Amino acid sequence: MSRNIHFIFPYDDIISKRKTQLCIRIKRFIAILSLCMFFYGLPLTAQSLYPAGQSNNETVFYTMNKQVNQFVHRFNMEEDQYGKMLDRKDKRYHNNNLRKKFLPFLFDIHNPRTSGKLKNYFIDDVTNAKHPVYLNFLDKNWYAEVSTTFLDENGKPVNLILFLTLEQAGQGSKWIISNVYDTDLKHLFPVESTKKQAKYFLHPQSHEIDFMNLHKALNNPDDIEYYASTGFRPDYLSLFFYLMKKRKLSFKQINEVKFHFFQIKNWYFELKYFNRNENNSGWLISNLKYLSDDEKANLIKFYRSCTTDL
Repeated sequence: MSRNIHFIFPYDDIISKRKTQLCIRIKRFIAILSLCMFFYGLPLTAQSLYPAGQSNNETVFYTMNKQVNQFVHRFNMEEDQYGKMLDRKDKRYHNNNLRKKFLPFLFDIHNPRTSGKLKNYFIDDVTNAKHPVYLNFLDKNWYAEVSTTFLDENGKPVNLILFLTLEQAGQGSKWIISNVYDTDLKHLFPVESTKKQAKYFLHPQSHEIDFMNLHKALNNPDDIEYYASTGFRPDYLSLFFYLMKKRKLSFKQINEVKFHFFQIKNWYFELKYFNRNENNSGWLISNLKYLSDDEKANLIKFYRSCTTDL
């Protein structure tokens, strides 16, 4: 009776491990190579390295903008394809030719608002040979927009938008709440009516009767704001702090965070996080607009002072 005898040699395991390590190295090399395409414009794309519909987690990890700071560094061309900060003496540092090749990948390619000719005009402006433009973390002209949910005293959810900006603090800086926006507060203070302004006022001789007519104003809270200055605008931030201190509002959660950049002359762009398993992911430009100085000033006013006339 014959038997099949199998011999297992100890070096079989070693060979198997080496093959596994080799596969990992090959994948890592391909991931790094695909990112190099962005920086050096080689005729190869990350997508062409893998079959259609298949993505590689390591490639996504290297190409995605994982932090806002990383987005800024890549926008300025201040880090290499490995995420390592470049020395100022490095010829790649602030290199406009490399920026022109890399900047298109900082836009949300699935959004028609950020994938047309306007994007090309923007890139031409910020990479202008004579007057290139770089983002500055300490510049005041960028704002965070934080969508939040609070609970009122009855446990009912209240959606608020908090705006934050950077402020100098000693030798460094800090984020501060610059404003609050709430649609309900806006409805409490509608745009002033000329007819109501003519109806609700205190006579200039009211002082001669010890302001006895003041009770008309104080007994009509719905229109109380008309007894203030004609240019009165409510301060939503103070109202928000008041409601918090009186325990009328309690914080529940943060729903979304995005950023608004006004640092570049005549341009505004929005930065938003896209959590998706592809190379075009992370913090990306999700909206882009060409603005006049007046239009930009009005938008900045909104983020710093949410008044009813905006």
